[in-house]
Amino acid sequence: MGSRRAKVLMVQGTSSHAGKSVLATALCRIFAQDGFQVAPFKAQNMSLNSYATPDGGEIGRSQAVQAAAALVAPSVDMNPILLKPEGDRRSQVVLLGRPQAVASAREYQQLKPQMWAMVTAALDRLRAGFDVVVIEGAGSPAEINLKQHDIVNMRVARHAQAPVLLVGDIDRGGIFAQLVGTMELLEPEERALVGGHVINKFRGDPSLLDSGLEFLRQRTGAPVVGVVPYFTDIHIPEEDSVGLAADPATDDETAIDVAVMRLPHIANFDDFDPLRHEPGVRVRYVARTSEFGEPDLVVIPGSKTTVADLLWLRERGLAERIVSARRGGAPVIGICAGYQMLGERLLDPDAVESPAAETPGLGLLPATTTFRADKATHQVTARVAGRRGLLSRCGGAPVVAYEIHMGVTSAAGSSSPFVVQEQSGQCVDYGDGAIDAEGLTLGTYLHGLFHNRDVRRSILAYAGARRGLSLPTGHDDIEPNAEYDKLASLVREHLDMGLIYGLMGLEP
Repeated sequence: MGSRRAKVLMVQGTSSHAGKSVLATALCRIFAQDGFQVAPFKAQNMSLNSYATPDGGEIGRSQAVQAAAALVAPSVDMNPILLKPEGDRRSQVVLLGRPQAVASAREYQQLKPQMWAMVTAALDRLRAGFDVVVIEGAGSPAEINLKQHDIVNMRVARHAQAPVLLVGDIDRGGIFAQLVGTMELLEPEERALVGGHVINKFRGDPSLLDSGLEFLRQRTGAPVVGVVPYFTDIHIPEEDSVGLAADPATDDETAIDVAVMRLPHIANFDDFDPLRHEPGVRVRYVARTSEFGEPDLVVIPGSKTTVADLLWLRERGLAERIVSARRGGAPVIGICAGYQMLGERLLDPDAVESPAAETPGLGLLPATTTFRADKATHQVTARVAGRRGLLSRCGGAPVVAYEIHMGVTSAAGSSSPFVVQEQSGQCVDYGDGAIDAEGLTLGTYLHGLFHNRDVRRSILAYAGARRGLSLPTGHDDIEPNAEYDKLASLVREHLDMGLIYGLMGLEP
């Protein structure tokens, strides 16, 4: 293993949401299909979507997705720096899977010199253990105000001498300005690393681009490696909330209506992908009272800033609507921070979350949360503890999930809806969450709850029964491996993989 030195390929973009993460995911699966041991890498990720590694570290969700596509276990080396934005222009800084500080942008810039050694060491460890490392950049490499402190884009490419694919989003318009402008703003040695352009999210006849593609090659000296079409039928988790959208509006009164609160610091929103993909269900992201309606199920998601987002719910009038909906018989589920909000009190004696030592919760569960500086990050397996209300059709069902939270919640006088049996590979036995006597208010720390079919369908069936609605039968869950294969097939068809292998110095 020590003599190994992986070949590398880097995917950079002209902007955020250009499709870097999805393209890197596709390449991870393509190289794995071609017989290589592959690892993803992103030096610095800013995201509220995160994931727990098997050993209890925390990394960006996109690198966990890429690891799954590569058929390897995720590790903290794949994302050595994770920034989780909080209020007041500050972010929690997670280094090699563990929270280290809360810093402003200026304070973080001062930390970067010492972090560069951490970035290069993590990348070098991956290169020593794999055949191929697919590196993802962040934002744009041509942000002039940020280049001096770059530790995620061209500085990484120079360190690894990685050929770069520069990705632009044609669906936003201005694709040639995006690509040419980015190249013009790079230094000569950086431009030399760009091996090709990828035009992403294209709708229509690609032959209409021919004259533009030739112009790009002549103007930049780099060929267009491919034109990847826009797709909606392949389901890969989104990295950023910029990609978070409500399901298409429908007047279908037979759809079970799920209202998810669109918190300002919503985290791990891919928790709700299985709900969105379930036939007969409509998921709406609600940010104001005019959007609330009369949902069959209300969900309060995770958040990086529990207290601030709870105050936001109150200021928007949404807290009152949630409580009123529950009193009217609608079930309410809180996940992670949402669970904390459902309780009676949130205590913060050490000012971990906010300056307030105590904040009243929504009072829908007899629970009290005390915030602590240490963070729980675990992959877990559990089972449903009993049959009541929302869980009445899945008693004893297994649950595969993960925990990422700061704070400990006690729920005196309420039973736990789940029993955790394994945590970060260790056998345990403890109750998670709380459920009220009717079984209609449920709080849990288990992210990924709705990815468990029996639990999800029990919740939806019970929620729909109030209006006499039932779920269609015969629906199969989306299988992630099949989605990665579909993505790889699409990208392989539209990229010149022979050229990419040549850039990397690899034999296909």
